[in-house]
Amino acid sequence: MNYNTKMEQIIDYHRERKEVPTLLLHCCCAPCSSAVLERLANDFKITLFYYNPNITNEQEYQKRLQELKRFVLEYPLKYPCSIIEGKYDPLIFLNSVSGMEKEKEGGKRCYVCYQMRLEQTAKVAKEQHFDYFTTTLSISPYKNATWLNEIGASLAKQYQVDYLYADFKKKDGYKRSILLSSEYHLYRQDYCGCTFSMIDRH
Repeated sequence: MNYNTKMEQIIDYHRERKEVPTLLLHCCCAPCSSAVLERLANDFKITLFYYNPNITNEQEYQKRLQELKRFVLEYPLKYPCSIIEGKYDPLIFLNSVSGMEKEKEGGKRCYVCYQMRLEQTAKVAKEQHFDYFTTTLSISPYKNATWLNEIGASLAKQYQVDYLYADFKKKDGYKRSILLSSEYHLYRQDYCGCTFSMIDRH
């Protein structure tokens, strides 16, 4: 499946009906969120869900969150955009990947991390009656878009809330996020978030 084309078909469907559906957008940081918001903000009423118990420590977690809040305030959005902050408990992540500590970055441990964060997003989307949920993660060239979309589709069936298929790196999405990060002077971390990715990076 071409996930970008699928997303565009969903957008066109609602445009034709002059509908603006609600979207719960899981986000990991301001740089990744920037180009995704630019792409979607005219067609969805977006609420950002900052849920990342995988992040190494409280200081890094808060630094990314504050940058996200600043970007949302500074970036011109068509519709109001709020942020829901999920629970930050690193043990949730560490317990979920127990036994996978030596897995390579991008492998099974990352799949479990995707699953963990997307499932919580789906739960909140269901509880708060959003039309769709999705994640910014596919904007990164280091993230497996096929896994993300397969997980999202499965959770959509489980929780009975629609998943917005996406591969945000398409159409130069990742390059656009770099440009927007420079324009808004956003903090760009050089690792995904967890201790394992930090060690792998450095």
